Amino acid sequence: MKAENEVIDSVEIHHQFAEINGIRYHYAEAGEGALVVLLHGFPELWYSWRHQIAALAKEGYHAVAPDLRGFGESEVTGKVEDYSLTNHAKDVKALIDHLDSKEAVVIGHDWGANLMWLMPMLYPETVVAVVSLSIPFYPETRDPVEIRKKWSNTFTNFSKPGATEAEFNADPERFFRLFFYGLSGDAPTEAVDKLYMKKPDNDRILDDFLNPKGLPSWLSQEDLDYYVAAFKKTGLTPALNFYRNDADFYKQKEIYKKGIRQPVLFIGGEKEAAVRFGSQDPMKSALPNLRKSIILSGCGHWLQQERPDEVNSAIIEFLKLEEIQH
Repeated sequence: MKAENEVIDSVEIHHQFAEINGIRYHYAEAGEGALVVLLHGFPELWYSWRHQIAALAKEGYHAVAPDLRGFGESEVTGKVEDYSLTNHAKDVKALIDHLDSKEAVVIGHDWGANLMWLMPMLYPETVVAVVSLSIPFYPETRDPVEIRKKWSNTFTNFSKPGATEAEFNADPERFFRLFFYGLSGDAPTEAVDKLYMKKPDNDRILDDFLNPKGLPSWLSQEDLDYYVAAFKKTGLTPALNFYRNDADFYKQKEIYKKGIRQPVLFIGGEKEAAVRFGSQDPMKSALPNLRKSIILSGCGHWLQQERPDEVNSAIIEFLKLEEIQH
């Protein structure tokens, strides 16, 4: 684990801490200019945005990527409801205020994208534009109970306390190696599809993941070690609490009625489940200012790490077209 400043892609990234809503909140930052906040998903950290922070800083933006509550160097709290998306949104808004910025672009991936979609509806005067990686917008929140009925136990097991934690604790490095590879564009398409097939209940999720001979080219041993060390420190439960906040679904139903008017960019991977098995039609109908939807050929779920150059170019082009400058 690294808590000190470090150089990534020739840019010095600074690690900072702030008191946010009563907790110690860690964030990495670089650059000066318009604020761009990058929100990670499961099971990730600020580190998943390392290439984007550097690229944005070089282009004259203030790039900030927090470890969300309970992740990485940010404080772990004890209640499941602490990790609801609405509570995470309050943390992100408090971070923006802490940074003395009246406006921000918010970018999110995976659960960070679900969190990002909430931000412009909760804080329309603060969030000036948004970018979603992997997760399209749905005009209404989707009932988590119904989702679990439809999809495989591979991911619905995340909602069961203790099951996935046991697999992680048995061998954290194996957990991340299989998980990162299994949802990436490097894995065979049929293997990815298998992860989403409905099967008899089985508390072991890794049984359905391929065990790769080596790491994909976009993930070094150093990268893997970083994730393993971070989650050994916090445990996996705070991250899994994303999946254990069914009550938050009902709170969001009213919020979603506000809609999103800000400029939007969507970037997905061709082999991403949300792209393959979902539809962008609801998003295209519901977002009047959807500027572009980009699908990266052969890319999987971890697109900002798998295809950093393409993701960086798309984000920076979007920001410049929207005239989001210094």
